[in-house]
Parts: sequence; structure tokens; C-alpha cells
Amino acid sequence: MPDFLGIDTSNYTTSAAIYSYEKNEIRQNKKLLPVKKGECGLRQSDAVFHHTNQLGDVLKELLLNTGDIRAVGVSARPRNIEGSYMPCFLTGKTAAEIITYTCGANLYYTSHQAGHIAAALYSCGRTDLFDRKFIAFHVSGGTTDCLLCTPDDEEILNVQNFSGSLDLKAGQAVDRIGVMLGLDFPCGKELEKLADKSDRKFKINIKLKGNDCCLSGLENKCRKMYQDGESREDISKYCLDFIGRTLTAMTTAAIEQLGELPVVYAGGVMSNRYIRSMLEKYPDAYFAEPDFSCDNAAGVALIAAEKYRRNVMK
Repeated sequence: MPDFLGIDTSNYTTSAAIYSYEKNEIRQNKKLLPVKKGECGLRQSDAVFHHTNQLGDVLKELLLNTGDIRAVGVSARPRNIEGSYMPCFLTGKTAAEIITYTCGANLYYTSHQAGHIAAALYSCGRTDLFDRKFIAFHVSGGTTDCLLCTPDDEEILNVQNFSGSLDLKAGQAVDRIGVMLGLDFPCGKELEKLADKSDRKFKINIKLKGNDCCLSGLENKCRKMYQDGESREDISKYCLDFIGRTLTAMTTAAIEQLGELPVVYAGGVMSNRYIRSMLEKYPDAYFAEPDFSCDNAAGVALIAAEKYRRNVMK
């Protein structure tokens, strides 16, 4: 049975994955892009450079231990919408095109966001939702989006925005606050460890603007706490508490207006156990395991397999 290769070159991680159709198993390999101490990310030109350096090594291990690759999927842009573009994805796109030209495999383009959602579906055992309507949250360094997902013969997932952040994104807030506290980028794991050491209780009143949220005030509040000499542990917990309560308010608004649909949480921020615990109260909520929450190519490989199955194997 065929294997399917996925490639994703985001602004954080060089990723590749192999999906085995016969075993329904995914093997993946990835490497974070290097970020200097005290910085909160990379310029696109630097991201392209590091992807170019890293992608060969990331692919080598997977390709040496795989079978017949029938199709290659690649995230060619951030979202499946007109005008969505980031230069870092060109590295993966070029590599995917070269591989397919060489081995004669089919080539399928998708988006980084669709890949995140597909990876979450695989991780939580709900790939049946490819054929159903559901709500998805993509919460990362570049997005804090609530999305309505419906089946789509061409794209597999038709992803429409329902709500999002009007300013700072959740992952940006985590990283900016973490770097302020002296943590290394990306800061999510270390911020969570600090928050675990705090037993502080906070009164936080979340106000949405329509269905959208604003997170710039969170950064300002945490900076004020830091300047006032409050502990790193309490600041970290406040940050995660605020984000968790915000996502809770957004989830409630989405269910009230879109109906009681399954809700799937994807993206690097959703690997946080503290935030996840606040959202587990919803009866039809699903979460990706950490390795499938952070940037990865697993969902991209899965989408390639679905497109191949529907277009070639039917």
C-alpha cells in the first residue's frame, strides 16, 4: 500500500511526515528554527535561510525508511484564502515539487492551517469529521482563529473564519511575555512550568467584541505585573488563565451561533495542559496530543492521502 509525504515549512519549524495508508500510522521528523536569545521570532528571510539548511536533514531520515510514495502534500501558504502568503512556505513548496518531478508522485497543495486541523483530527481519532461539519480552533503564534469547517471535495476541508483576535495572537502573547520573563523562544513549555508553581487565583473579566477577542491588553497587564515586581510564576499563570478564559468565551459564542457541533482544538498553544483543562468542560470537544498540536507536517500528509484516495483510488 502507498505512503504519503507531507512537508511544512512554517515560521517556527521545519517539518516532514510520512502517512502509511495501510497502517494508518504517521512518522514525522521536525526541527525548530533557531532564534537568538531575547528575540521573539525570525524575519522571513532568516526563516527561508534556516529552512533551506534544515529541510534536507529532516527529509533524509524519513525518505530512507519509507516505501512507495504515491503523493506529496505541502503547505504552500498560511490559509486557504485569496492573498494568503508567507515566503517561508516557498522552501517546502519547491522541495515538494522537485520530489514529485523526480519520483512521479502526485502533488497536492494545502495550507498550514488546514494541516494543523487535519493533524488534530488524526491525533484525537476523529478523521470521520472530514465528512461532517465541525468547529475548529487554530491557536498559535500567528493565529487565534475560530473556524467553521465543512467537507470539501477539492480541499478536503472548507475552512471559514467565524471569529478571531483583532490584535495580538495567543502564541505571540505567550512568547512576548515569556521572553520578558527571560525564557527562550518559543516559550510555551517553560511558561507552563512556571504557571504550575503558582497557586494565585485571578478575577478576570473577558469581554468579546462581537465574537472576536483582543489580547494586547494581556501583554500590557503582564508587563505591568513584571514592573511591579510580581513573581514570574504568577505572571505566567495570569497569562495562561487569560488566554484560557478568552478561548472559553469564544467557544461558547461559536456553539450558541453555529450549533452544538464537535469542537476541535489545534495549534501550538493548545498543547498547553492548563488551557486545555479549562476547555474540557464542553461535551463534544477534542484535543490533539502535543506532538500533533505544535507545528508539524502530519496533517499535510494526511490531506495528501485523502486527496489521492478521492481522486485516484476511487
